[in-house]
Amino acid sequence: MASSELLTTLREGIRSGKIVPYIGADTLSGVTAKATGDAIPADSDSLILAMNDGKPMAPRLMYEFPRAAMNLENKKGRKFIERFLNTTYGETEWTPSVFHRWLAEQNLPYIVDINRDTQLQDFYADRPHTLIVGVARIAGSDYRFRLYQYYSGEYREISQQEVDSSLPVLFKPMGSPKPEANYIASDADYVDYITELMGGFAIPAFLKDYRQGKQYLFCGLRMLRDTERMVLSDIIYAAAEPAGWVLLPDATDKEKRYCDKKGLVIVNAGWQELMDGTLAQAG
Repeated sequence: MASSELLTTLREGIRSGKIVPYIGADTLSGVTAKATGDAIPADSDSLILAMNDGKPMAPRLMYEFPRAAMNLENKKGRKFIERFLNTTYGETEWTPSVFHRWLAEQNLPYIVDINRDTQLQDFYADRPHTLIVGVARIAGSDYRFRLYQYYSGEYREISQQEVDSSLPVLFKPMGSPKPEANYIASDADYVDYITELMGGFAIPAFLKDYRQGKQYLFCGLRMLRDTERMVLSDIIYAAAEPAGWVLLPDATDKEKRYCDKKGLVIVNAGWQELMDGTLAQAG
């Protein structure tokens, strides 16, 4: 268990903006479809099963969602993957996430959310904000992101020169169905996106400046998959030392080695413990 002092320090760092939350699939645990009660598919295995009518795929494809998505994209076309993600995250009504609500209540300046759902956007619908959505395999642009400003109930696409630096920033590198559906999903998407991320074309200039010397708190994210680790490595470029902390109960040896290499401190706690009793109050 993590010490209460450390968790308090992390909470204070988040609230001050010095520490940036970087949230993954497990932060959506407990979220269910309002109509059926089914759990939201967020982690790799549940996404693959949902995409393949509940049936497992071959072991080599079950290894990672991008690999499985690439296989089905080759068989059924890109539109099949987009329809699946739109139906899952854009058209299905989900119960609200207690963790995302808690994050939104902190009025944080910058959050990285590698899930493809709209929970954070929904909770931020009561305030102006800047949204960055990752895109891949597009013609006519050197950049691999779209920028939007949310104001008075709607998103408007903006240029880098139009960004209001006073607004909070939601960064959705793997995409979102809102305001326009764009996703990083299949292997081909990730190859293109990560290549441009490494080249500096997948992060807006204002964010490159803002992130200098920041630290990160990874919540609901395992450190096992190469694809997610490559994305992470470039998004947290120019971080302070240590680069951050990982809320990671029961870390594997592989995760420990990776975190040590990246200057990340493993904290034996879950995101639930970060919320300082909020779950108990909600219950």
